Amino acid sequence: MTFDNVRGSSTPGRPSRTQPNVSATPSVVQSLRAHAGPTVPFSVEFNPPRDAAAEARLWRAVRQFECMHPAFVSMTYGAGGSTRDRTVRVTGQLAQETTLLPVAHLTAVEHSVAELRSLVGAYADSGIRNILVLRGDPPGDPLGEWHKHPDGVSYAEELVRIVRDLGDFHVGVASFPQGHHRSPDLETDTAFLAAKLRAGAEYSITQMFFDVEHYLRLRDRLAAFDPIEAAKPIIPELMPITSLRTVKRAEELCGRALPAAVMDRLHSAAGDGPEENAAAVRAAGIEIATEMAQRLIDEGAPCLHFITLNFAKATSEVLTNLGYGVTAAPISA
Repeated sequence: MTFDNVRGSSTPGRPSRTQPNVSATPSVVQSLRAHAGPTVPFSVEFNPPRDAAAEARLWRAVRQFECMHPAFVSMTYGAGGSTRDRTVRVTGQLAQETTLLPVAHLTAVEHSVAELRSLVGAYADSGIRNILVLRGDPPGDPLGEWHKHPDGVSYAEELVRIVRDLGDFHVGVASFPQGHHRSPDLETDTAFLAAKLRAGAEYSITQMFFDVEHYLRLRDRLAAFDPIEAAKPIIPELMPITSLRTVKRAEELCGRALPAAVMDRLHSAAGDGPEENAAAVRAAGIEIATEMAQRLIDEGAPCLHFITLNFAKATSEVLTNLGYGVTAAPISA
């Protein structure tokens, strides 16, 4: 079963755009090359909205980022039920109704191979040919025990092969600067990454981190293990911290505590009073993200990938600090 030469459909309430056939859509790697210039390309990550209000907020951020011309945007995957359906629909709308290049996330959690094939087909029907595959974490408890679906797959490497075998798709995978929490050691983790790339993945996006050295050591490990696969882009993922409340969210996303040096700066900015100095914490978080991004640029990172939590302002501030020509006027954090 293959999915190609498909066209998008219109959505009530939004202007319809004729979607070119899937094979005409650029890959992420091609887009990185096209966006290369005086500044390093950047990209952003959105989350699937859970209700109509959240969807409206998402679309405000989408239109703001559209003015900034990211190399691509990714939409994380909401597994199961209406969240999954909304994820597929909204990702398709990004392809059909904007000038952005969307990357759809796909996880193996709680899915049979037949269901995974059907989801890839749904993305293809919307004109999407860039997919980021991840094995995924157990719903409700990312650190809980992982259970394979009886008719599913156990590893992301298998999922890469499934998607590549279905047609004209371009696939990315996840990489882990500090190693995946289920890997016994960094050497094993590096071998898993190399296997995913050998299976046909064209690039990887890292798990979020707050110490650039971890990214550089990941790059070194892969180069030593497999120089050929190490030539593929390893895209670092960043998230500007805008409040102490978002620290917990950041730690959930990266699966590890933030470095002590980062927390010291944030707590110092928060002050010793009964209430957090929100403006100072936000300023410190933007400064930390800017410093990390600048070092990554200096070290030759191929792209900067920002977790946005469906807001544009913080990311745009970091980009402005770095000298990017940001022309949008974000209105929310």
